[in-house]
Amino acid sequence: MISRYMLSKRYLVFLIFFLFFSSGCGAVLDYGYSLWDKIFGEEEDKTPQELIQEGRAKLKAGKYEEASDLFEMLKDRYPYSKYAVEAELRLADTLYYRQEYDSALDAYDEFEMLHPKNPEIPYVIYQKGMCHFKQISTIDRDQTHTMKAAEEFKRLIKRFPRNRYAHMARKHLRKCLIYLAEYELYVGRFYYKTGKYQAAMDRFSYLIKNYPDMGQYNEALEYIRKCKEKLNKSTQ
Repeated sequence: MISRYMLSKRYLVFLIFFLFFSSGCGAVLDYGYSLWDKIFGEEEDKTPQELIQEGRAKLKAGKYEEASDLFEMLKDRYPYSKYAVEAELRLADTLYYRQEYDSALDAYDEFEMLHPKNPEIPYVIYQKGMCHFKQISTIDRDQTHTMKAAEEFKRLIKRFPRNRYAHMARKHLRKCLIYLAEYELYVGRFYYKTGKYQAAMDRFSYLIKNYPDMGQYNEALEYIRKCKEKLNKSTQ
């Protein structure tokens, strides 16, 4: 992929030579060389450390496209630098902060696959969970993202229980479980209202078994009682 940085370089090269040949003026050529040295010479001389530091600063400042260009530049120019691996991870971060969650998830997945023992893996798993968590919809919609977020948070807590990201994941995990319990309650109510009492009771029973401490326990029990009454009457 051609970065925005490379495109801007090509544009400036074209502009310099266009000015020279269209005017036939040596002063323009001198200006062109000066501009080339000022822009390209400085960029080419940047070390991996300078690129990663500038990229971090751009990321922190919310300039995600510029940060992405710098991380790409570092990876392309210095693939064996000790900062190249961090650049891979920060590229995933730029996608996440630009709310491109599916692309960010793919980037975090790739990072975890390529660097399974990297010390940043707890953060990577947490971010994978957050990519799903940020896409959770209302309880009347499909809850695939909720379930996948919960899976990532559980995996993080199991593998790194004392890590600071595991502590953060616990809070988000509880929210996921509450949402899933509310979803089961929502579907159960729908089945009950439409007269599908067995299906409704199955949903409420599933809720009690899997989400007993999320705040919906008593309501689910009451609906189970009502469902049993309706089913008994239908068999009489």
